[in-house]
Amino acid sequence: MYVADSRAGTPGAAHAPASAEGAARPGPGRRRAAVAPTVLALGTVSLITDVSSEMVTAVLPLYLVTGLGLSPLGFGLLDGVYNGFSALVRLAGGHLADRGRGGHKRVAGLGYGISALCKPLLLVVHSLTPIGLVLAADRTGKGLRTAPRDALISLSSTPGTRGRAFGVHRAMDTAGALLGPLAAFWILRATVDGYDAVFTVSFCVAAVGVVVLVLFVPSGQAGRPPAQPPREHPAPGEAPAPPTTPLTPPAPPTLRAALALLRHRDLRRITLCALLLGLATVSDSFVYLLLQRRLGVPDRWFALLPLGTAAAFLLLAVPLGRLADRVGRWTVFVAGHGALLLAYALLLTAWHGTALPYAVLLLHGTFYAATDGVLMAAASDGVPPELRSSGLALVQTGQATTRFVCSLVFGAAWTLWGDRTALTASTLTLAACAVLSCSLRPRPEGTAPA
Repeated sequence: MYVADSRAGTPGAAHAPASAEGAARPGPGRRRAAVAPTVLALGTVSLITDVSSEMVTAVLPLYLVTGLGLSPLGFGLLDGVYNGFSALVRLAGGHLADRGRGGHKRVAGLGYGISALCKPLLLVVHSLTPIGLVLAADRTGKGLRTAPRDALISLSSTPGTRGRAFGVHRAMDTAGALLGPLAAFWILRATVDGYDAVFTVSFCVAAVGVVVLVLFVPSGQAGRPPAQPPREHPAPGEAPAPPTTPLTPPAPPTLRAALALLRHRDLRRITLCALLLGLATVSDSFVYLLLQRRLGVPDRWFALLPLGTAAAFLLLAVPLGRLADRVGRWTVFVAGHGALLLAYALLLTAWHGTALPYAVLLLHGTFYAATDGVLMAAASDGVPPELRSSGLALVQTGQATTRFVCSLVFGAAWTLWGDRTALTASTLTLAACAVLSCSLRPRPEGTAPA
């Protein structure tokens, strides 16, 4: 579906010129690949890694609140660490990845490796402080790998197909998010020490993801094709090439140059909107806990709730990515937050029908499909290739920081005033931030329809 007809024997196909973004233009008689092989390789890595991480994420809320007896405030603190600590290292990861050829793969591999090593540590920690440290280390790994991975996706795609490329990657990533809770559910039912078994299997799966990254993701940085030196000895009848100045490698990007990207109007506005909307984005774990309490879902079925979000995300990521390439990424991004607003509103109603969880989880998955990859595609348009990882890290840092704050505030509000009051405040804040974000819309993208 995503790999074009090769037609290896077509003349000129082997020498297709590289575009500005490093994606090959098709030669005569050859169709352009809908998605670059690098995107598919990274999607496979993310699929495997998400099976591992979502196995833990699916059981972590129940393990902490029911098994260890943490209060909603304590869980909000840990959940904020789990989802927001990566903000502290995303800029560093993006900056390191932009320095030197092949840096994107090296930094991403380091991040995947750190997260994998954290999984078995959950077997030996049983109190708030050490669990928080392990989760912080795991999120450090995620923070290091996210911007370099997204930069590789962006640089291996053309501007007019970035929405689709990110959609394909996020769909493959979400397939892992769909399989992870299923694996956790099966392990919990089939073993005596269910949580320990989940953490052990999660580590083994994460190690496989690191191996796939090392073996199948190209090490060269997309978008920086090597220069071709002139011939030293011209062919018979060919005029000698004029003398040229020896090529020197470009200077490594500086941190100051990366921060200076915020001077660009569009990237600054995208970053500000990601920051504002993150202030009212309640974490997934809280959404599932709210659903469990509203519907009285038994503990043994709790791990299946993320499947609804993952299924909707999987089905809609590619269509909404293609739609973003056609009608505008900003339009789809803001509409995705409208879907999240409807999900919160449904949780606040008195409706207790059997369709409630399906509707909430469908809207929750639609929110992710319309925002996660689409935001990175929109931000890529205003960032030069040599600073692509750093620029995307700026946007991700603002979003992750405010989501960390939201987890802390929501957990405290739930503890002090109850879950309904906390969700009402988040709903009103999200509505206000969405209206403000509409007024900060960047210039329309100059992308071609997919």
